[in-house]
Amino acid sequence: MREKKANVQQLFPSEDGNPQTRQMFMKLIEQIVTGADELKNPDGVNLKGEKNRSGHFYNNLIRESAIPHGSIPMEEVNVELLKLLHDHPYHTKYFLTNILPMASLPGILGMITAFMVNGNNLWDVYGPAGAEAEVRVTSMMSKLIGYDALQSGGYTTWGGQGAVFSGLRLAIAKYAPDALQKGVPNNLYAFCSEAAHYSLFKSMEASGIGSDRLIRIRTHADSSMDVDDLAIKLSEVIAQGGIPIYIVATTGTTDAMGIDDVAHIYEVSSQLTNQHGLSRPHIHADSALGGFFAFFNDYDFEANPLAFSQEVMQALIAIQSKMKHLHMADSMCFDFQKLGQTPYLTSLFLVKDAADLRLMDLHPDETPYVGHRGYGQYHTGYTLECSRMASSISIYSALLAFGIQGYQQLLAQFVEVNLAFRAALKREIPQVEIVNDDNPGIITLFRIYPDSNPGFQAEISGKCTLKEIERNNKFNERLFEMLGDHRDRIFFGDTKKHLLVQTKDDSSIPLYATKIFVISPYTETRHVEEIIEYLKTTITQVYEKYSESSMLSRR
Repeated sequence: MREKKANVQQLFPSEDGNPQTRQMFMKLIEQIVTGADELKNPDGVNLKGEKNRSGHFYNNLIRESAIPHGSIPMEEVNVELLKLLHDHPYHTKYFLTNILPMASLPGILGMITAFMVNGNNLWDVYGPAGAEAEVRVTSMMSKLIGYDALQSGGYTTWGGQGAVFSGLRLAIAKYAPDALQKGVPNNLYAFCSEAAHYSLFKSMEASGIGSDRLIRIRTHADSSMDVDDLAIKLSEVIAQGGIPIYIVATTGTTDAMGIDDVAHIYEVSSQLTNQHGLSRPHIHADSALGGFFAFFNDYDFEANPLAFSQEVMQALIAIQSKMKHLHMADSMCFDFQKLGQTPYLTSLFLVKDAADLRLMDLHPDETPYVGHRGYGQYHTGYTLECSRMASSISIYSALLAFGIQGYQQLLAQFVEVNLAFRAALKREIPQVEIVNDDNPGIITLFRIYPDSNPGFQAEISGKCTLKEIERNNKFNERLFEMLGDHRDRIFFGDTKKHLLVQTKDDSSIPLYATKIFVISPYTETRHVEEIIEYLKTTITQVYEKYSESSMLSRR
């Protein structure tokens, strides 16, 4: 008996724009949107539905998953898709963990626009819409930070990691133009702070230079790079025959919102390398997170047209005073899927001099599929990716919809909530110490301490033993676990890598800290009291359990 063939054309958008296919498509989209809305719970963090992902959950998925023999109706497929969302974290007012923002409507609509034509951003012949959007957003963001848009260049890539790696590729090519053909010289070095993201570590591995040639620079209490220590490390590398080619200045660390001084890094690295007859290292500003505060570069703080409070103004001025030097970096990035409020993955890599990109470009004979035809004006053979999605369209949509003022309002709201949280934390929970109090912004890191152990100031001043700090870290890890057990209610973040401190017994160790990351547009100052009460209750439970265990250990 013959099987009935499925009409596979029904699984595609129409060729001619007929209303019947469009209505079917819109009905399917409405089913997804309505189904997701029905799962929302504004009084918690996770979407409704039960999903036990512990134990053998993923092994069971492997055993039971198989491609169906025949086609399944899309309405039924949508039901299965919605099941994936059960118990998924969602960006309510209680979502306070790390840099995982809500995708905005303009960001989503930009993605849908890109999906409708499914162009390849590699070449404007295959993806003219994405190419146009990419040129536009590169120009927009170049002008925002102070690059000459007629000289600068850029492209979308796979997150801040992709930008850091692209910067390293440029740094190698600038020092050794034949490295693409002959391999990387074995005496190249890169530098970043102890608070930098691990992206450069991975990039050093992938480039073949090796992570042993990544030099970590000490940080100040505000998590910014100690440029005096950078000067020492640069000099040591040069004295040993090494060549400094790459410096990553973190302009907004993921954990503490520390901002490196790009201008000072530029000045010191230029002076030192010039003294030794070397070219200045390529400076990449890892501005994936913090770079969005460049939206305040032209804000009139005296007139204050958006009527920010004085406290918020002071915080914004402090941040902007450091971000205004971004244009001194040779390259930088904006992770729009962070504070740009667009879907994953929408990152923009910018270079001050677009001509540098040619150093990484392939010869046309190496790209026979594209690029050496007699047509097409935009071919990005210099990207590490071959095919590239047109995520630039989502970025373009968000920039148009929010505008500079919209981003200013949103970022200021995040700062305002963070300041209110810090004030309430100090007032209501005295056993807590804020460990990034020098960093205004949208992140607060805090630690709690056993009653008998020295506190934060003793830790950072080198007055604690390794054992004491390990004990403090373990105590804070208990808070992580207790907050994590109920993260479906209020979702805090945490880190095990805040400030590498020296102990009085000549060891070094990072500090653990709980994190509140203000990232949801629905978190307002009026919600702070409830968040603090929840945190206070949990911390009290940590101390009670600690007291119980201490009494048991004495018996």
